[in-house]
Amino acid sequence: MSREPRDAPQFYLTAPSPCPYLPQRDERKVFTHLIGKRAAALNDTLTQSGFRRSQTIAYRPACENCRACVSVRVKADEFVISRNMRRVAEHNADLCGTVVRAEPTSEQYSLFRGYLDARHTDGGMADMTVLDYSMMVEDSHVETRLLEYRVGGTATTPGRLVAVCLSDLLADGLSMVYSFYDPREQARSLGTFMILDHVRRAKRLGLPHLYLGYWVQGSKKMAYKARFLPQERLGMSGWERIESVPRRPDEPTG
Repeated sequence: MSREPRDAPQFYLTAPSPCPYLPQRDERKVFTHLIGKRAAALNDTLTQSGFRRSQTIAYRPACENCRACVSVRVKADEFVISRNMRRVAEHNADLCGTVVRAEPTSEQYSLFRGYLDARHTDGGMADMTVLDYSMMVEDSHVETRLLEYRVGGTATTPGRLVAVCLSDLLADGLSMVYSFYDPREQARSLGTFMILDHVRRAKRLGLPHLYLGYWVQGSKKMAYKARFLPQERLGMSGWERIESVPRRPDEPTG
């Protein structure tokens, strides 16, 4: 006898493992599966509750003695570009960003591999194969797309691929799942530019939010997310609006 799947998702807790952001700490995550017809609606609800998506898994930190990971979303409809960000946008005016189907290509993987080898040799994704990359892109039950950024193309020839972002379309915004770029183009601050472009696209779609994942106080890797204002951070009392954040002199711009 067949049964309908349960309406309520089942949640699981991972075992402790070393924290990738803060030294001498362990992390744990609570997660559930995003599959079937209910996946998109569940992903919307969970993202608004501080979860992130990785393939068919939605997860969020569940550390016993630490609350450093804070979900951040930019108020796309109210975003005010800073002078430095405006310079980044102008420096990348020659790029063409195109939405393509969430289908992996060898060109994307070559860029992805170069990015990992240059920027994240000690990270959890360092050993990802072309099959792993294909699964990251294709294994989704929600509305997902890729944004390719190219430079130097013509009417008949696509330009050189310099950056890619895997993004989800949500009911209330866009969610940047993962982005990578050509490490030789560091002067372009492509990480910042892709966020600016997603803010613009969310605003054009009439969506109020751009979800950036987790901001981690004390982690230089995540400090850049605090610069996109106004933004909201998920606290114990819900989403709290942040209007301004002091910027450290050593904070990266890309």
